[in-house]
Order: sequence, then structure tokens, then C-alpha cells
Amino acid sequence: MAYRSNRLPSRFPVGTKLVIEGRRADEGQLQVYSRHLEFPDGTFCPLPNSPAPRKPSGGARRGRHSRMRSH
Repeated sequence: MAYRSNRLPSRFPVGTKLVIEGRRADEGQLQVYSRHLEFPDGTFCPLPNSPAPRKPSGGARRGRHSRMRSH
């Protein structure tokens, strides 16, 4: 069984395309109805309609009491 991650890689192969398909909606606005990544080998990776909420990393928040002391 293949493992599928919810995260995208930080780098993509050369030739990867971000495809966004849409049409003109009312009052000249754009309505996006499809977005996906197309890799050079022809595989597709559908992208979600809205981004997932970010979780705090914890490493960026350090108070003055958590600093390492030099000896």
C-alpha cells in the first residue's frame, strides 16, 4: 500500500506545472474550478480548494528561560 502525505514537497522536478482552470463569473470576477500539479512524467496531484490550517511549529517560540546556557 502506497503512503500518501498531505504535505507537498519543498522542491519539484524541473518541468512541473501548476494548472489552474477557471472561467469568468459575474461582474468580471474569475471563478476557479480546478487546480492541480502536473509532473513531467504525466502524473497529476489534485490540490485542495482551500489551504489547510497551519499548526504552530513550537521551535520558533522560545522564551528567555528556554535558552541554552554556555558553560
